[in-house]
Amino acid sequence: MQVARASFTGTAIEWYDYFLYGSAAALVFPHVFFSELGSTAALLASFATFGVAFLFRPLGGIIFGHFGDKMSRKQALVITLLIMGIGTFAIGLLPSTGKVGILAPILLIVLRLIQGLGLGGEWGGAALMVVEHAPAERRGIYGVACQLGVPAGQLFSAGVLAIMALLPSDQFLSWGWRVPFLLSGALVVVGLYIRTRIPESPKFLAIKAAHKQPKLPIAEVFRHAKKTTLLLIFVQAASTVGYYLFTVYALSYVSSDLKLPQAWALTGVLIGAGVLLAAMPLYAALSDRIGRRPVYAAGTLFIGLYAVPFFWLLNTRNSGVIIFAIAAAIVFGYGPTGALHGPLYAEQYPTRYRYTGASVAYQFSSMVAGAPAALVAGALVAATGTTMSVSWYVIGAAFISLLCVFFLKETYRADLTKE
Repeated sequence: MQVARASFTGTAIEWYDYFLYGSAAALVFPHVFFSELGSTAALLASFATFGVAFLFRPLGGIIFGHFGDKMSRKQALVITLLIMGIGTFAIGLLPSTGKVGILAPILLIVLRLIQGLGLGGEWGGAALMVVEHAPAERRGIYGVACQLGVPAGQLFSAGVLAIMALLPSDQFLSWGWRVPFLLSGALVVVGLYIRTRIPESPKFLAIKAAHKQPKLPIAEVFRHAKKTTLLLIFVQAASTVGYYLFTVYALSYVSSDLKLPQAWALTGVLIGAGVLLAAMPLYAALSDRIGRRPVYAAGTLFIGLYAVPFFWLLNTRNSGVIIFAIAAAIVFGYGPTGALHGPLYAEQYPTRYRYTGASVAYQFSSMVAGAPAALVAGALVAATGTTMSVSWYVIGAAFISLLCVFFLKETYRADLTKE
């Protein structure tokens, strides 16, 4: 349980940092860093900075996966949390474009890349540490501790930003939005204290004691697990595309396209994230009973079927309906899929290169599906004038994910001690 708590706390802080940027990219950065562009161009440029971090996430997975498979999983997690926290804190100190010109967005992009590097190395280690410590028959319910950091981070970031958004618009855009970013500094200190106290993975220590660490973990992944890695890269296409559209693009769509209060969409995200904290353990426990694939497929199918009704509900312009639409998308679409990412990825690889394999597959998946999601959605609506094109985008992602689920091997009863 100590490892599960540490995984949850550290991952929640990491995702707080990450999703805070996503919300700010929709609501703040177009005005602060891209104000000289037209409204549509400013929004697209802001979403582009959100996406650039995905380019560095696979690199972070390779670097820290290598370190975690050869030297120490625990130390890799400490370093990645520190990197992520420094990047987020520094964003809160950035001057606006009005003060330093083009240097402001350049510095924003650099710090965003640092965020991506940290998160790229963090997730795989946090997931496998819990899975490697967990009882074999309960890896799902223990492994969800890592994934609970996603809604917790989302909940906290959206909540703090929503409170600051109550300020008058000029104050919010001048200094109010900075407070949540600066708060990350205090959170990281807490996370570092917790993570430095967890034990090293026993399965990794056994490999290290026998001097069986791979010389080059990434080479082992592509030599022995090419098919598995390819399937894992695309299996969460629907989950990733859907989640970023439901939680990032929806904020912009409601406030910019529908001209409605941004607090409505933020409230939907808050409620969805809050319910998800209770729902994800249920999905994970179910996967320990019937398998990872059936639960994951059910969530993927919901995302595909919900893609069209989601925008119908937003277009009602009714506050209650909009809040429900966003919350339901998070709980019933992302919930069953996101709950299983920890065990789903970690169980597919042997201990010798599990950190690298899980990290690389997950982060390349995020780069392929997550990086362009909000940008593509905004461009599709701008080009076609209708959200139906975005719905088809989500449906296509769901089809790809379902194919990958079908071809992945079931691992909920796999023996992780076998190499």
